[in-house]
Amino acid sequence: MKTSDLDYMLPEELIAQHPCEQRDESRLLVLDRAAGSMTVDVFRNMPAYLRRGDCLVLNDTRVIRARLRGRKPTGGQVEVFLLHETAPGEWDALVRPSSKVKPGTPVHIAAGVDAVVGERIPGGRRHVSFAQANVLEILEKTGEVPLPPYIQRDTPDASDLTRYQTIYADTPGAVAAPTAGLHFTDDVFARLDDAGIARQFLTLHVGYGTFRPIQVERLEDHQLEPEQFTFCEDTAATLNAVRANGGRIAAVGTTVTRVLETQHQDGLFQPGTGETNHYIYPPYDFQAVDVLQTNFHLPRSSLLALVCAFGGPEFILDAYRFAVEERFRFYSYGDAMLIL
Repeated sequence: MKTSDLDYMLPEELIAQHPCEQRDESRLLVLDRAAGSMTVDVFRNMPAYLRRGDCLVLNDTRVIRARLRGRKPTGGQVEVFLLHETAPGEWDALVRPSSKVKPGTPVHIAAGVDAVVGERIPGGRRHVSFAQANVLEILEKTGEVPLPPYIQRDTPDASDLTRYQTIYADTPGAVAAPTAGLHFTDDVFARLDDAGIARQFLTLHVGYGTFRPIQVERLEDHQLEPEQFTFCEDTAATLNAVRANGGRIAAVGTTVTRVLETQHQDGLFQPGTGETNHYIYPPYDFQAVDVLQTNFHLPRSSLLALVCAFGGPEFILDAYRFAVEERFRFYSYGDAMLIL
């Protein structure tokens, strides 16, 4: 495929700027690959489309308040967007305006919180050092929720602190939410339990690269930035047992899909911890995932490429056109799709 094949027309008003009032009231577009059918529903009914013995896999990463605002000694404003901790108190970050912040510039962020912006590193990033090692604790007090660039508001919304986070978020480290999981509620989990559908968790810390569009002409020439994951032994063993008993593996989101496909080797799920930059695009032979639940993604994105690989490019892009006609809400705070 060419990257241009991942284009579609989206009216700007369909880009969700706020979440649905209730998480599980998001709309759900159910795609049946075998029947070639599309069904419109609401997310709370999602368990009805799975089978007893299936297993959902969810990403329990927790979004950190990665955006900090401070001032240089001259009084100039500086924004520091933390991306990845390389050592205690040491981070790779985006700094704005980077051209006006020389290496070695101190930045005062809040009372008792100071940083030094260091050298430029590849990817337009900067090294940032903090006087304190407990930066994650500092972020909880002074940082802002790193909403995606397509959510544009005049003023921040306090509800983002909870709504741009899954209800099961546990392990801090992501700078973007695994948005397919934002629709789940305790009621939906109870319905899954009643239906005999298990759930397991893994961790992949979603990086800023998730928003990076594919800028090459051929899909295969694109590269993903590596992201850290943890896939524990108990989860791998459970998923192997589900498969052995005839159950299906339902991935909640593209992040889960990439970890599962990375860690499925020699016919089995293998536990592990490390980094993955596994890039999935058509054509691709899925080994680990049988069902995919996901949101609606940006044109020319690696996320849409993965979904097209799973559902088939023609079927998925037809579904996107249908979703636009039916006024579904798109992107992080938007509606969901379930591909059977």
